[in-house]
Amino acid sequence: MTRSFRKGAIGALLDEYEKALSALKEVIKTIPDHALTVIIDPDTADDNCRSVQTILSHVVSSGFGYATSIHNLHGHQLARPAKVFHLSIGEYMEDLDQVFIFTEKVFSAFKDNELEQTDDALKIKAGWGQVYDIEQMAEHAIVHILRHRRQIERIKLQQLADALNR
Repeated sequence: MTRSFRKGAIGALLDEYEKALSALKEVIKTIPDHALTVIIDPDTADDNCRSVQTILSHVVSSGFGYATSIHNLHGHQLARPAKVFHLSIGEYMEDLDQVFIFTEKVFSAFKDNELEQTDDALKIKAGWGQVYDIEQMAEHAIVHILRHRRQIERIKLQQLADALNR
């Protein structure tokens, strides 16, 4: 099988971002729509982790947020889209595709030599206080998807184990 790779450092980040999104989509594609809103962790202090629905809405919202923050480094004032809660996996699959399309468009306005920045005044201050250059923000975005993919994989395994023990 032949695989093509995008060019340069931005291309590498986009390839890995797309790969992370594809892996997440592979994990969620078999989740039935009725399972989206099932509360899986009623005791969590994190509202983004109560159900598969809240996890996926958080991943999509964050994806748009990371790309919007990068986009705004060029002086734009684009607001991050509001978080949306869907009732079907298909809608989340489409949202994940849209996150990638938007991210790819954002990166088309940048050059590889803009990724790393040592001057904090030219970095992105995340909502949680951390300061990132573009490359670090993109890497964070990739790992964010991987962590929530892993979380959903664990949820699926636990639910399977629960079903087998009934």
